[in-house]
Amino acid sequence: MREHESSTLSIPQVRAIPRHIAVIMDGNGRWARRRFLPRVAGHRKGMEAVRASVRACAELGVEYLTLFAFSSENWRRPKEEVNFLMQLFVSMLEQEVAKLHENDIRLKIIGSRDRLDEQLVRLIEQAEELTQGNRRLTLTVAVNYGGRWDIMQAVQRMLKERPELAAGFTEADLIPYLAMSYAPEPDLFIRTGGEQRVSNFLLWQLAYTELYFTETLWPDFDGQALNEAILWYQQRERRFGRTSEQLAESLDLRKPA
Repeated sequence: MREHESSTLSIPQVRAIPRHIAVIMDGNGRWARRRFLPRVAGHRKGMEAVRASVRACAELGVEYLTLFAFSSENWRRPKEEVNFLMQLFVSMLEQEVAKLHENDIRLKIIGSRDRLDEQLVRLIEQAEELTQGNRRLTLTVAVNYGGRWDIMQAVQRMLKERPELAAGFTEADLIPYLAMSYAPEPDLFIRTGGEQRVSNFLLWQLAYTELYFTETLWPDFDGQALNEAILWYQQRERRFGRTSEQLAESLDLRKPA
C-alpha cells in the first residue's frame, strides 16, 4: 500500500462506488437451522452468495472485494464443520478459479497457512499464480486470518528484514508488511446476520471504513442487498477527522468554476 492510501496519513479519495468492500459472511448456520438442515447446507448455499457478490462487484466497478471465510478463532468450531469448510475451500479452488481467470479476476488468499493441509496450500499457490495478472477485480479470501495476527506478523517480518527499525518505526514503515499491503483500505465493511462487531477482521485496515450491519443472513445476500448497502454508503459523510464544514469546503473547491 502506498502512503497516500492510508486514511490516518492522508485523506483518501471518496467515490460513489466503493473502491474496496470487505465482508463478514455471517449467518450460514442459522440459515440452515431455520430450514431444519445441517449447518453445512448453509455453507454450501453461502457459496452461491459469494458468486453473486463477485459478479455484482465486477459489474459495478468495485476494484477489491475481501471476504472473511474462516477466522483464526473458527478452529474452535466442531471438528466436522471445520473439516467440511476446509474441503469446501478445496472444492472452490478446484471449480471456481478457472472461471475467475476467464473473467479477469485476481484471487488472493490471506491468513496463516501453518494449519492448512498441503493440498489446500498447493491449490492456493497455483490459483494466485494463475490469476496474478488479472485487473478487473481483486477477490481476497481470508482463511485462518485474524486482525491481531496480521499486525503481529507484519511487525515480525518488518524487523526481520529491517532490524535497524527495532529502535523505532512509523506507520508508513509497517504498512508494506500487512497482509493486504496490495490493496487500499476498505471503504465499506458489510456484516450480514445481525451481529454488530468486527470479530478480529482487518483491525488495522478498518480504521476509517464505513460499517454496515444487516439482519440478512449471508445465503440470502444477493445483488439487491449489495445495492442497498452501497446506497447506504453513499449517504455517509466521510470526514476522516475533519469537520462537516471543512468537508463541504473541500467539495466546493473541486467543483468547476
